[in-house]
Amino acid sequence: MRCFLSIIFATILTTSCKKQNNTLSYSSMYFPPLSSSWEMITPSSQGWNEIELNNLYTFLDQKGTKGFIVLKNGRIVVERYFGSFNADSNWYWASAGKTLTSYLVGIAQQEGKLRLSDKTSKYLGVGWTSLQAEKENLITIRHQLTMTTGFDDGLGNPDCTLPSCLQYKADASTRWAYHNAPYTLLEKVVEAATHTTYNNYFQQKIRNPIGMNGLWVRQGYNNVYFSTPRSMARFGLLLLNKGMWDGKPILTDSAYISAQVNSSQDINPSYGYLTWLNGKSSYMLPQTQFKFNGSLISNAPADTYAALGKNDQKLYVVPSQNLVVIRMGEDAGNVQPAASGFDNDLWGKLKLVMKL
Repeated sequence: MRCFLSIIFATILTTSCKKQNNTLSYSSMYFPPLSSSWEMITPSSQGWNEIELNNLYTFLDQKGTKGFIVLKNGRIVVERYFGSFNADSNWYWASAGKTLTSYLVGIAQQEGKLRLSDKTSKYLGVGWTSLQAEKENLITIRHQLTMTTGFDDGLGNPDCTLPSCLQYKADASTRWAYHNAPYTLLEKVVEAATHTTYNNYFQQKIRNPIGMNGLWVRQGYNNVYFSTPRSMARFGLLLLNKGMWDGKPILTDSAYISAQVNSSQDINPSYGYLTWLNGKSSYMLPQTQFKFNGSLISNAPADTYAALGKNDQKLYVVPSQNLVVIRMGEDAGNVQPAASGFDNDLWGKLKLVMKL
């Protein structure tokens, strides 16, 4: 009888340990290999509401979504494609690619090739703007990263990078305005500092080490990144893990990483280094100087930060939940690339799924 009870107890203990180990394996951070394989777990294993998940799929389909991915601790919990789009399809990041550029600038500084305090004219030459020399010399790489160059973003084509398009509005650091042109010129800054092409430097330092696919493609004045949704998810996982990829350092400058995802200036506290921040007291939007009170995305966790692009290209990172959420697709029906009704509606549904 004692022997029988011992066997029963041992079996229960072993089963309990297996369950506990499974839970631990799910909570430990996972990094997909550089091949196309990726470990997946089920929504039910996380205690997520699968009825609400189906409602989320319907919502995404109605909103023109192409690809949608949710990572938890690095593993894929949700991966859904719509229409003819699939895991091997490529799509544009639009301005979500700005956060890629921010990371690359951080790596260039880490390698001693530039400093954020450097004048932009050190890399682009004198006369890269239409400003008087004393005003042009106020502009640094940090101002390009924080959208505080002071250019007049209301003149003509905001994407135009010609000196004639870069006109004075205010001294650098005194005005926040979402302006593509000075951001785009960071590409030329990086090329001048590293003595290689932007695509090559990006591939060497970020894309290849973490197993992304994709390419920067010139479209008019803009340089736009195209990749699969899984490649966007890989970059999100790198962000979540503060520049480390499966023990391999990609960006190790902790001060830079912290600055990227914290308020970069006082004018728009919801903007870091080319990255949108949630949970702040106020926010500003592109093409306006109005300051809105409250968080950027009220339904999302307060510590969420995001790479956001035109037509609702979304990369959200939530450190408190070890979450990465990716959405690629057509315009979901809003006008602004940030703080759209779509962002808030999407997170309203995600909260129901994840029981946040």
